[in-house]
Amino acid sequence: MNLIVGLGNPGAKYAMTKHNVGFWIIDQLVSDRSLKYKLGKSDFIFAKDQDCFFVKPTTYVNNSGIALKNILDYYDFIAVEDLIVIYDDIDIDLGKIKFKAKGSDGGHKGIESIIYHLRTNVFDRLKIGIATDMNMRPSEEYVLRPFSAKYNDLVDLVIKNALDGIEYYLEHGIDKTMNKYNKRDNNNGE
Repeated sequence: MNLIVGLGNPGAKYAMTKHNVGFWIIDQLVSDRSLKYKLGKSDFIFAKDQDCFFVKPTTYVNNSGIALKNILDYYDFIAVEDLIVIYDDIDIDLGKIKFKAKGSDGGHKGIESIIYHLRTNVFDRLKIGIATDMNMRPSEEYVLRPFSAKYNDLVDLVIKNALDGIEYYLEHGIDKTMNKYNKRDNNNGE
């Protein structure tokens, strides 16, 4: 069972902010499959089909690890090896995505929380670029604001690329997906 988790903050106040790009992608994956969200046994909502468990933590981004630990503890048929986390990355240009198999938190508090609570940094990730030519400092304020309307086409492009990438990942795994989507010379990777 694939565990596909999008990071974001709950509530209407944050719905359109850059920090919620992981939620946007999970919402589209759930919609494309005509699934419905249900309340989880802890701080998350989920939708599932026979192959995938789609999750949106209802903790704030910085506490995402709490929800993931609860999921992995409760659903013993899901392992950390089945996990891919989708989240915003301020160090990647808007319009680009990057798949990664493991690594540090890169300064992202949500990933830091996941690494801390799962006690491993070995899980798959899909980083969604949110960097623009606007002032991005302080970063904690930048990620909590919506994109300017002038970036709508790039936002649509990055969501499409992320959806295509996740579908490819589900069929081919992380190594082939990184090779395909992380090339420097295309618009799909860094």
